[in-house]
Amino acid sequence: MIVITTPSGRIGRQVLDLVLAADEPVRVVVREPARLPAAVRERVEVVPGSHGDARVVEEAFAGADAVFWVVPPNPRAAGLDAAYLDFSRPACEAFVRRGVGRVVGVSALGRGLPLNAGLVTASLAMDDLIAATGVPYRALTMPSFMDNLLDQAAVIRDQGVFFSPVHGDLKAPVCATRDIAAVAAGLLLDRGWSGRADVPVLGPEDLSGEDMARIMSEVLGRPVGLRHVPMAAFTAMLAEQGWSEAMAQGMADMMEAKNQGLDNAEPRTPQAGTPTGFRQWCEDELRPAVLG
Repeated sequence: MIVITTPSGRIGRQVLDLVLAADEPVRVVVREPARLPAAVRERVEVVPGSHGDARVVEEAFAGADAVFWVVPPNPRAAGLDAAYLDFSRPACEAFVRRGVGRVVGVSALGRGLPLNAGLVTASLAMDDLIAATGVPYRALTMPSFMDNLLDQAAVIRDQGVFFSPVHGDLKAPVCATRDIAAVAAGLLLDRGWSGRADVPVLGPEDLSGEDMARIMSEVLGRPVGLRHVPMAAFTAMLAEQGWSEAMAQGMADMMEAKNQGLDNAEPRTPQAGTPTGFRQWCEDELRPAVLG
């Protein structure tokens, strides 16, 4: 039995499709089962509720060979520890009690760097919490996601710009969620690994924001510019959107750490590279979202 959390999320739904295609028994933990397509609900066991709830994970992890673990975004959390560590503690206890075979988690690059990286630092602490249970664990460590640009599709369409607090000339890895899902599904289906390890997912190339603006312009057939957002303005924007002070600061700290080279420290190896380039992603995902 493979258990998938966040099965309606940007990564989780793709992991779910890949695992179902392998004809494995699947159980999902989901707050709103109705968000799953009817055809999917017919093929999986559904445990309704939050995977931060001890009762829910106790039920969900019974007999689990593997668990796909994602902490869902919680911009209104009281603090980073509450959002990542406190949310994960019930699951960590259930991993042990239920004898879960393996866990694959979504995390971030940056282990070992002397930076306060906000959300990333909290995510790495979550990895340590999970690994301390003794369950075999693979942390998928990623840079920024290409797919996050979909959140700005309307702005790109209407204003011809996208916004970022990261320096426009800084080249860094960027990856597609489809590739993250493929790596995750492969690990969930592979019963041959043990111990703890990080698995970097870097995409095939390093790009700056200016590079991305140029590629978007070429694919969309219209000018797209990058507009840099000062960090103070970025933090204020998050507050206006309802983020708690602690979570907004955590996001700003992560972005500032990226400006200081957070995503560039991981060596680019053949194993860490993934196939989807930014141009291909723009053609497949961004162009339909912007141009319909």
